[in-house]
Amino acid sequence: MVGSGLRIFNAYPAFARKGGTFCCYPFAHKPIPPNLTFGGWLGGARHWHFAMMWVLVINGLVYLTFIFLHGEWRDLVPRKGDARDAIAMIKFYLFINTRHPHQGKHNALQKSAYFALPLVAALAVITGIAIWKPVQLAWLTNLLGGYMWARYWHFVAMTIIVIMSVIHVFMVFAVDPYAIRSMVTGRYNPNASPEARNARPFYHLFYKPAFPVGDADLAANPAASPPPKNPTDGIEL
Repeated sequence: MVGSGLRIFNAYPAFARKGGTFCCYPFAHKPIPPNLTFGGWLGGARHWHFAMMWVLVINGLVYLTFIFLHGEWRDLVPRKGDARDAIAMIKFYLFINTRHPHQGKHNALQKSAYFALPLVAALAVITGIAIWKPVQLAWLTNLLGGYMWARYWHFVAMTIIVIMSVIHVFMVFAVDPYAIRSMVTGRYNPNASPEARNARPFYHLFYKPAFPVGDADLAANPAASPPPKNPTDGIEL
């Protein structure tokens, strides 16, 4: 969707109408590099973009339905103290604090990202529909500030989704690689969590847990490796 969307954007790489100006995009009339686009030409890119749009919408509806029916949404709703906890996490990653802040299922930064992403995705869908059918849905397009601003907010939503996705994937591999298997199996050893390991990015490349972290070990004996009393206990160089 991103590549085909950028190819569509290249058909007119600006937000202001011809002869006009736009306040918030300094790269007007500078096309996106072709190797970052997809679809070959405008018509092909539109076909791909509209086809994949339904994949995004259906996937989003399935996700929202799942977290609602299973009560997962309760873990993502912002709560009092989240801003403080997010700042504490940032200080930990910047080596200002030496101990991983206490967290539940998700730390405060993860909660913020997981809560914000569906909202940003919804903005991408709404603005996309507004610029797809600007005449039939003129009320929606006008509500977003007109066609020019609807197109701009669509671009902004795409940029936010890309940035958040890249950061998310990076942090999984850099901080919590043990979670990758749990994404498939649904089981996770809490002793391998970033909090238990006091882990920062790429910490696992230099330190390895002295306890079993495999799903087979956890399934066979969930209490085999009790959490260390100190976040750095049980860690060997």
